[in-house]
Amino acid sequence: MEENATSPTAVTVEENRMKKHVNIVAILQIVFGSILVITGLGIAILLGFVDQFVPDPTAIKVLGIIGTPLVVMFLLFGGAMIAGGTGLFYCKPWARILTLVMGAIGLLNVPIGTLKGVYIIWVLVQSETISLFEKGCPGKF
Repeated sequence: MEENATSPTAVTVEENRMKKHVNIVAILQIVFGSILVITGLGIAILLGFVDQFVPDPTAIKVLGIIGTPLVVMFLLFGGAMIAGGTGLFYCKPWARILTLVMGAIGLLNVPIGTLKGVYIIWVLVQSETISLFEKGCPGKF
């Protein structure tokens, strides 16, 4: 007797396969989010030391006007990526949506972000992945 694609066993096998992809997406998000957070903190520290070497107060103001939003953006995006990646490990529906949004934004970061964004979107819109998030994780990792 053959198993058809709609049998419970086949769905479970597909969901387990997609869970592996979801875990890969989670790891990618956490790694790239950590890089963004570290970069943001590095820029903040660097800008903190610049005022010792630049005597022009106008230049310091311009660096603050440019640097502060840049640091905030890096920290927000990096934090969102880390939070979304962590939530993916536990199949939280909010993490799936957050990661889809961050993956779509990442499409603009050519070429690595584009590749990562396409993979993230492909994994998280699969019907097996959606049903996995509706049921909850069969295993935590």
